[in-house]
Amino acid sequence: MRSTMSKHTQQAISGLGAVLGTMTASGVKLDDFKHEIQDYMIAELPGMLEMPQRIYTGSVHPQGQGQFHGSSTISDYAFDLSEVEESVLHLNKGLKPGDRVLALRVNSGNDVVIVCKVVSANG
Repeated sequence: MRSTMSKHTQQAISGLGAVLGTMTASGVKLDDFKHEIQDYMIAELPGMLEMPQRIYTGSVHPQGQGQFHGSSTISDYAFDLSEVEESVLHLNKGLKPGDRVLALRVNSGNDVVIVCKVVSANG
């Protein structure tokens, strides 16, 4: 009985959970599934973007003289802390073939959601 329950439990949860995968030109290839998946979802991360106070240094060119003509003035540009409400991080615009991703299986394993890109801790 215990063995049978264990088998049923194993079958019920296989195909669920998080898995690593690789983006392809037309979909995603999960490490534990031999076929490419072309019908998948990608997480969007809505929220508020906070931009810290910062200073940039750049050059100012006289109007109409472009970047490579005439003289320029070096200036500092200071930006205060700012918040951008209702911003959305569109993960799909940053993914390209060959990128490694973390995916979740949902809806009893019938759907795959790409959660994020993953990279080596060493860069």
